[in-house]
Amino acid sequence: MQLIAMVVASPNPVRNEKILATDLPMIDLSADRSEVGKLIVRACEEYGFFKVINHGVPEGVIAEMEQESVNFFEKPLAEKQRAGPANPFGYGCKNIGFNGDMGEVEFLLLHTNPLSIAQRSKSISNDPSKFGSAMNNYIRAVRELACEILDLMAKGLWVRDPSYFSKMIRDVENDSFFRINHYPSCCNNNTTRVGFGEHSDPQILTILRSNDVGGLQISPDHGVWIPVAPDPAAFCVNVGDVLQAMTNGRFVSVRHRALSDSSQSRMSMAYFGAPALQARVSAPPEMVTTSRPSLYRPFTWAEYKATAYSLSLGDNRLDLFINCKDDEHNKLLD
Repeated sequence: MQLIAMVVASPNPVRNEKILATDLPMIDLSADRSEVGKLIVRACEEYGFFKVINHGVPEGVIAEMEQESVNFFEKPLAEKQRAGPANPFGYGCKNIGFNGDMGEVEFLLLHTNPLSIAQRSKSISNDPSKFGSAMNNYIRAVRELACEILDLMAKGLWVRDPSYFSKMIRDVENDSFFRINHYPSCCNNNTTRVGFGEHSDPQILTILRSNDVGGLQISPDHGVWIPVAPDPAAFCVNVGDVLQAMTNGRFVSVRHRALSDSSQSRMSMAYFGAPALQARVSAPPEMVTTSRPSLYRPFTWAEYKATAYSLSLGDNRLDLFINCKDDEHNKLLD
């Protein structure tokens, strides 16, 4: 069963929410490696989110993928629809998933497998080889960035095998996705609408790139939202559900959303690093102690993916995989 993201149908942000202006972690990957690892661990524990600069992804690779994305979304609707419907892969507009969820967004959802990219490119671009080349180059670059970050996490957590997390997405059978979102500007200049509703990402790690338009918000606490300032020089990184399980609850799978700007359109490109379908997800021995026993039972990505797809977006999927009593689980996560 394929997993697709679902969006809460509410068109407008809740009025009694608290918007918190704060500086989110910005990490320079060119700094001392041991210090970088510590900063990443701290950011993942406190926010489940951070930005990275000096990331090593070539500007030309980014620019080429962004231009191919712009070229697609500038097409007439009828031409874009030839790449859809998203079932789950392909082009979608406003209707997201199969459960009636809506968002002020149009998107391309693609698997990162090169053969899948080659096939899908035929309906996406007038020059399929150019689109496919741009996407393959981008995926290779951001996957390497994701693996570097995951290795730094493992070292920062004193996990004996530094590739414990990254080998999941290096697996040739990995089930990683790539999503390009376009949030059109609102017709009513006084209205801010939800482009992509509140959710957490079920995979291991997300690497996000957006244009110089705001809209992304993260929620470290219920009802509290922190706007993420756009930064063309940085990538946003957030923890997914699987990584929360693999760190035995130390890292937080952050809830987030995207709002549509009233005057400017926003485009983002997200790489979702995921394991192979039959990969077994469990915390390394170093993350499990007598004072912090195993919080989640082992599961496969296929099992978790199917469970996530069966639930609404707002449900806490990981609660269904708890390996200890609720009161003990809640105490450890506090």
